[in-house]
Amino acid sequence: MSRRTLEVRTPAGGRYPIHIEPGLLGDVAAVCRRHAPAHRYAVITDSQVARLYGSTVVASFAGAGLGAELVPFPAGEWNKSREQWAALSDRMVRAGFGRDSAVVALGGGVAGDLAGFVAATYMRGLPVVQVPTTLLAMLDSSVGGKTGVDTEAGKNLIGAFHHPSAVLIDPAVLRTLPRHQRCAGLAEAVKTAAILDLELWRWIESRAAHLVGGEPAASAELIERVVRHKAAVVADDPLERGVREILNFGHTVGHALEALEGYKLLHGEAVAAGMRVEARLGESLGITERGTARRVTAALEACGLDGDWETERRPTEIREAMSRDKKARRARVRCVFLARVGEAATDPDGRHSFTLDDEALGEPLAAALRPASESGDCPDPGGP
Repeated sequence: MSRRTLEVRTPAGGRYPIHIEPGLLGDVAAVCRRHAPAHRYAVITDSQVARLYGSTVVASFAGAGLGAELVPFPAGEWNKSREQWAALSDRMVRAGFGRDSAVVALGGGVAGDLAGFVAATYMRGLPVVQVPTTLLAMLDSSVGGKTGVDTEAGKNLIGAFHHPSAVLIDPAVLRTLPRHQRCAGLAEAVKTAAILDLELWRWIESRAAHLVGGEPAASAELIERVVRHKAAVVADDPLERGVREILNFGHTVGHALEALEGYKLLHGEAVAAGMRVEARLGESLGITERGTARRVTAALEACGLDGDWETERRPTEIREAMSRDKKARRARVRCVFLARVGEAATDPDGRHSFTLDDEALGEPLAAALRPASESGDCPDPGGP
């Protein structure tokens, strides 16, 4: 596979590239020199990724005659916090990183969001190059410029838009991912297909076993197709004031579950649960075509995402956590629904998310949180 390059437009009229190529990890320094030239680079990564790839990346800079220092933090979603943001920033100050420096965000979504937020705020903003090492980060968090940290009240409540100077995606690193991590990443692919692309949905259904197994050719094609969609949506709505809302399908309930579980659920697992619930809820509210929830559930099961984590929490807990989501307005919950598989729904005003009142968050939500076998969903009528 040769290098594939996509581009994302930024609000200021700039552009940044997304490079996709096996083996690209060993070429990080050359890409950084071109797209984020700096006197010195802070490679921010978690402790697990540091052991796997830290020396490779630092050696790439040394071989190119560039200065780079590994700045690790403890692995785990619960470390995407204000405390770690402060600790990393303080370490960079003590190490003498100045305004002529740049950040390399190496790792999964936690590292990408946290390192991106450090870059957005350190010295009032440094360039950042995103180098995702998990499938979920490759498909989602590395593209679009969202950075931030979690709090006890909710996920990503503190953050900033800070677009990267470049994104480097090396599909070869997926070979080191555990199966459950690959499956968690596939949640983002299912979501993208569900809201935007029926053909991609059918392709994922037909190749689910290959994708779960990490087959290189299928994985590389999936990454390019999903990232192309994400790049197009971000370019149209870089600050999430319109169509970009559709990327939040599954996230209102998913973020609530993550917060309630103390961020012990993988993000992709939580979003998979959120998609099941939001598809059922959309059907019960007459927004989503009947049978869609069963198709979503079946596709997630084929991708190894059949945990039903949503059934272990009381509806009142989910409802309260949803009201604290950053997408809420005046404590009223907003949620993205499907019209059908391959198409997101719009409300009567043309918005891509729906305000849920107390009635919708009562019995309809409680019913949607029950397993499909208990929820009384209509049989799948077949669909397109």
